[in-house]
Order: sequence, then structure tokens, then C-alpha cells
Amino acid sequence: MGFEKDKASSSSHVLQIPREDTPLLAKNQHLSSPSKTFANVFIAIVGAGVLGLPYTFKRTGWVMGALMLFSVAFLTYHCMMLLVYSRRKIESHLKISQISSFGDLGFAVCGPVGRSAVDAMIVLSQAGFCISYMIFIANTLAYCFNYSKSNPNPTILGFPPKAVYIWSCFPFQLGLNSIPTLTHLAPLSIFADVVELGAMGVVMVEDVMIYLKTSHVLEAFGGFSVFFYGLGVAVYAFEGVGMVLPLEAETKDKEKFGKILGFSMALISLMYGAFGVLGYFAFGEDTKDIITTNLGQGLLSSLVQIGLCINLFFTFPLMMNPVYEVVERRFCEGRYCVWVRWIMVLAVTFVALLVPNFADFLSLVGSSVCIILGFVLPALFHLIVFKDELRWHGLACDGAILIMAAVFSVYGTYSSMLEIFGAKE
Repeated sequence: MGFEKDKASSSSHVLQIPREDTPLLAKNQHLSSPSKTFANVFIAIVGAGVLGLPYTFKRTGWVMGALMLFSVAFLTYHCMMLLVYSRRKIESHLKISQISSFGDLGFAVCGPVGRSAVDAMIVLSQAGFCISYMIFIANTLAYCFNYSKSNPNPTILGFPPKAVYIWSCFPFQLGLNSIPTLTHLAPLSIFADVVELGAMGVVMVEDVMIYLKTSHVLEAFGGFSVFFYGLGVAVYAFEGVGMVLPLEAETKDKEKFGKILGFSMALISLMYGAFGVLGYFAFGEDTKDIITTNLGQGLLSSLVQIGLCINLFFTFPLMMNPVYEVVERRFCEGRYCVWVRWIMVLAVTFVALLVPNFADFLSLVGSSVCIILGFVLPALFHLIVFKDELRWHGLACDGAILIMAAVFSVYGTYSSMLEIFGAKE
């Protein structure tokens, strides 16, 4: 295992410059109560992916979409606990407590290759989340301020509104992403989550009121052709696996962490399911890839949509922070580098300009990097750590997750790419 290769040096970690065997996150001395752990898990998982669920349910059918959502929630919980069990096993074996992050576990199990694999997936997934944020912000603002029935193809100074809004955000994001520490961004995180939960509540109430006044022909099952599309969006919606080890490390009563995590995942999956079903029931085949644009252009609808844009705008630097940790660690010897951060923001901005559809991009990110990060790597690490102790059914379970997740990732990525490039033709 990675830490065993250099036990003398890795046990002390008195290092000025982070190395390959240095934990990515420092140990936190202030342990969390069960209620705070629940809140932290909730904040870590709930994100922008929920906004694409009604459109996904339209594509997959509401019964198929709900079953897929709950299945992904259970499997995500299972794989998160595989990471926790693997960390506990290694720490008890080495008699030390130094595995604070997913990347640390990757190094402990597979050495530099393991950390590199985790780091690459974290960079791609977190950057993918931020690309989807930019797409949402630009498309939503264009819908609120530029589109109308009399002007379906508006321009701003001759440029598409989406491009104008994305580039308008760019200089402000350079400033926000120049902030060197997450401590200064903590108030933004709390504000963003309050806004998102409030907006979700308003949207669900609106959905119910619209559903009671209208009727639509609803599809329960959309067929196998859209299975992988829905799977990708569902995986994206629950992607929070990178935070499970830091959260467990900060939990006061670690024996209760599994129950707290399970309860949180169950509550979130029910909330997601209700949000997706209500959105599809309210608008039927007219459900759009960003559900808030279905609410029209009234005052309440515009306030909700602008509130969500503000939420994602301030969430952007928070989600990019793990990317900076990895890149600065590998290329800047762990030192803060504003130019690296600006280059990453520029790269995210360029990709956001090229992707036309919000939900299609959610499916691509979920099908590619999120499946590998959330299912393949946890099952692989658990299999390696417990290979001498697992009985046949344990080996079969880890092997099945590995094989199925790898197949789903390849085919789902291919399917999502077809959706994106097909939309541009």
C-alpha cells in the first residue's frame, strides 16, 4: 500500500512542501455533532443537478426515472461506505490517522497511481460542475431578459445572449477565484444553499398549482435508449463522494456516521424524486432542460431564477477549490498561484460556451467522471484492501460494481456525446 512504502517519513509528515504521501486535508480538531454532520452531508450533496431532473424524467418516463434515482442513491451510499470501511481498515492496520481525503486513500491503496487517478477525476468532475453552472446562469439570464415570443432568436450587440452573459461573469469569477482560502468563502456557501433550498420550495409549490389546473399525457417508461442518459443525470445529482472521508473524519460519534449518511441520502433522494416528478407532471412534454424556465417570465419566476443564478455564481469558486488544491499541489509545489487559477477559469468558460444544453451536459459529466469517481474507484479500493478477508459474495459484489459501472461509464459517455453533438447539428 502507498503509505507502507515509506512508513518512516509518512508517519510524521513534518513537511513544508506537500508531497505525494502528504494528506490533502488537515485534520480538524473541532468534531461535528450528528445534526451538524447531517447538515454537512446535505450541503455536500445537494446541488445544481436537481434542476435537470424534471427534464430527465420527461426523457426516461417518471416511473423509470424515479426507480433509477433511488437505485443510484442506494448505490452511492454503499460506495461511500466502502471508502469509509477502507480508510478505517488501513488506519487500524498502520496504527496511524493520516488518511483525510479520497486522494489520500488512493495513495494508501495504490501509491502515486491511485492518487493520480483520484486527482484526475476530481479535477474533471469539479470543473464539469462549474461548466454546468455557467451554462445554467447564461441560459437563465438570456431567458429572463432577452427571449420573448416575438423575438425567439435575440442578440446583444450582434452576439448570442449566452456568450455575452458568460463573458460578463468571467472578470468577476477571476476575482472570486483569486481568494486563496475557503474560510473567506464560507458565508457564500451558506447563502448559496439557503437560496437554492428556497428556490426549490417555490418551484415545487408552483408545480403543484400548475398540475392541479392542467392535465398532460405522462409517460411512465421511456425505453432502454434513454436509460444511460437518465443514469448520468442521476449520478451527477448525487455526486458528493469526494467529501465523505473529510466529513466522517470530523464526526464526533463515528459509529453513527453510517446511519446519518444513510438517513441523509434517503431524505435527499425523496426530495429529488418529488422535485423531478412534480416538474414533469406540471409541464409534461413541454418540460425544458432547466425547469425554472417553464415557470414563465413573471415577477416570482424571475426572482427564483435570478436567485438560483446568484447561488451558482457564488458556488462556482467553492467547487473550483478542489481543482486548485490538486493543480497547485502538482505544479506549484502546493503554493497559491493566481495565474493557474485564472487559466482554469478561462478553460471552464470556453467549454461552457461550446455546450448548448444544460441537462445533456449533466448526463455527460455524470456518465463519465462521476461514475468512475463514485462507483469504480471505491469498489476497486475496497476490493484491494479487503481482498484477503472478503467472502465470495463480497468479492462478487465489488466485482459486479466495477464491471457494471465501467460499462455504464463508457456507453453512457458515448450516448451523452451523441446527445450534445446532435443538439448542435
